[in-house]
Formats: sequence, C-alpha cells, structure tokens
Amino acid sequence: MLNNTLHFKLQDLSKITAYANRMNDELQSGDIGYYHLVDTSLNLIQESKEFIAKKSHIKNIVLVGMGGSSCGVKALKELLFDSCADKNLFIIDNTSSHIFTHTMQKLNPEETLFVIASKSGTTIEVISLFKLIIAHFDFKCMNLHKYFVFITDLNSKLHKLADELNIKCFFIPKNVGGRFSVLSAIGIVPLSFCNYDTEALLKGAKACFIDFFEKKDTTILQKAYHYCTHKNAHINVLFSYGDAFKAFNEWYVQLIAESLGKKQGYKRIGLTPVALIGARDQHSFLQLIMDGPKDKTITFLKIKDSYKAPLIPNISFNYLQNCDFTNEINLHNLLNAQCDATAQALITENLSVDIIELETLDAWHCGYLMYYYELFTSACGIMLGIDTYNQPGVEVGKLILKNMLSK
Repeated sequence: MLNNTLHFKLQDLSKITAYANRMNDELQSGDIGYYHLVDTSLNLIQESKEFIAKKSHIKNIVLVGMGGSSCGVKALKELLFDSCADKNLFIIDNTSSHIFTHTMQKLNPEETLFVIASKSGTTIEVISLFKLIIAHFDFKCMNLHKYFVFITDLNSKLHKLADELNIKCFFIPKNVGGRFSVLSAIGIVPLSFCNYDTEALLKGAKACFIDFFEKKDTTILQKAYHYCTHKNAHINVLFSYGDAFKAFNEWYVQLIAESLGKKQGYKRIGLTPVALIGARDQHSFLQLIMDGPKDKTITFLKIKDSYKAPLIPNISFNYLQNCDFTNEINLHNLLNAQCDATAQALITENLSVDIIELETLDAWHCGYLMYYYELFTSACGIMLGIDTYNQPGVEVGKLILKNMLSK
C-alpha cells in the first residue's frame, strides 16, 4: 500500500470539505477526463496486445513524444526497471541531435515499431522527429503503416494523416490533458506493447480513486491545503530516495509547474516544484533547505521493501572505524534510514514535511502513486483558484517559434 504521513497541523474538515465537493463536481461533470481513465483505459490493454501480437518480429518500441506525451511513460519505464518487459522501449522526447542519432544507431527498422504521440496532432517537435525518422531509414510513404503507430486525439490532423496512410491510431479522450494522460493511450499502449503489467497499473490507480472519492480519505486535501495556503513556503521539494525515481521526479516537475503556474489578472500564482534524489542530494541542496530561507515544504518519497538489496560487509579498516556502524546493514535499509534521519532533521527545524512510503516498487504501487499526484495537483489548483488544466504561457512561445522560423 501507499502510506502518506503528514508532519504538520491538520485543518478542521469544515475548511476543506468545499474543495472535496469541487473535485467531486469535476468528476461527475465529465469535463476532466483523467479521473475516469482508471476504468476507461482497460479496453486499451486488450486492443494493444491484440495489435502487437500480430507483429512477432518487433523487438523495439520507440515512443516519440513531448511533455505529457512522454514524461509519464519515461517515469514508469524507470520505476518498473525490474519488470519482465519482452521488448526494448526507447523514448525520444527532445529535439536534440545527440539523443536522436544515438537512438537511431541502435535500431534495425525491420524490428522496430515507432509510436508517434501528439494529442493535438501538430506538436512541432514530434512531427519534425517523425519526418527525420522517415528520412533516416528512407521509408516510403506507401509502407509507413508497417513501421508507425499514432497516438492522438480523434479527428486531429495526425488522425486524418493516419487514415490517408492506413496507419493504426490509438486515441486520447479529448477531455484528458496531456500532462494528465499517462494512464490513457499515451502510457497504456507502448507499455502494453512491451508487456509491462498495465492491468496492475490501472488497478493501483483505481485503488487511489476509491480511497479518495469513495472512502473519503482526506490526506491529499490536507496536504494540498497546507502547502497552498502556507504563508512563507511556495516551493515544494520532492526528495525521492532511490535512483529509479529520477524520471518520476521530472514528471512531477512538469505536472506541478505547468498546472499551477498561472496568472490571475495581474497576480502571479504558483507552487514551485523542486525534485531531488536521496541520498545523493543530501550533499548539495539539503544545506539550503536546512539553513536557508524557510520558503520550502518537503515531501519525502521512499520504498519500504528491501529484499533484493545487498548487505554491507563486516569489514573494518584502520582509521575508518567510525564508519563501521553500517556494517551488516542492508544497503536499502541504509538509504531509508538516511531518508528518515533527514526528514527528522527538517521537522526539528519546524519545516512542513510529509513522507510517502511505497510498500514495494511494482506496477500497482506506481499506478497508485501517479494517480495520487494527479489528484494532489487538481486539489491544489482548486485551492489556488486557477485553471489547472490549461497552459497559456507555453502557447506564447510556440507562436513566437513559428514566426521566427517562418521568416
């Protein structure tokens, strides 16, 4: 299970009930589609597996996407590093010559399926990379259906191209925003192609849905209210203990930053996300949290299960005896002890801290965790009085780019 312990004063339920009602309204209205993906995406698993079963020659899946069309999938790939995937999953999510060239050099096109993911169907980076792949392998237009699958909105321009070229399309519900789409076709299709346990992923997310909407667990609301109404702290630090969380941290930054950084008239509103990896960043950013301005709240993320971690050997060296206290301790238990000690140090500094513990790192817990953070983001948006689901600031740069390169 996922356990979230809050180390700050809780609010009377009367202060947060209205926000819970607003989220229920969003759920019932159907306008915010990610709430329902825990159920509606189940059909995608079977559709994906039936499609890929006819392509037994495929050994590599290459997802080409940007932002919400790649961040969540990359996070799940790294979190589920110990899963029994039966295909290589590559993700190209930047217009960087290095990553493009490096990936292409690894691929035999006759053993590769490229997944072009763009909700709008016109994401300039994705379409540019799509063209580069065609040119790199000298694919002919009449044969593109053998090498490509599209994930996009129904009736998007990319969908219309797919119809013309006979390319298979999987669809994202129109009411699901890109950065909330990891449990839609964006994540379910490529992960199912590779035989990740996407059913368990959705079951974990469903469990979080039940805890929040049916069992009325208020932990997420309490945390969101405290962090959004804090008088001094407008930065939330996610301190994730384990290298497997690196891409998850990137997804968290995108989800929070793009959802909660908004203008409201002349007022600028936001909760700034910072993502760290423990124990490594205890030797860098922690000093600023401990002794710098108290403008941060801190979330610690850890995994309880340590059964695969090695024991530190009982070796003692002259001059290094003061390090012997970790001898015969499980390496993962050492990591978690560092997490707990750091959290306790920050609590003694009267900083607002919460700790998320995952029982183990599997698809079920990953689904729960990602849905938890989507709910947390929605709750924060309501409490900040903003539109959580748009991104007008991003669109301005896109228009400027088009004007610059069209001259």
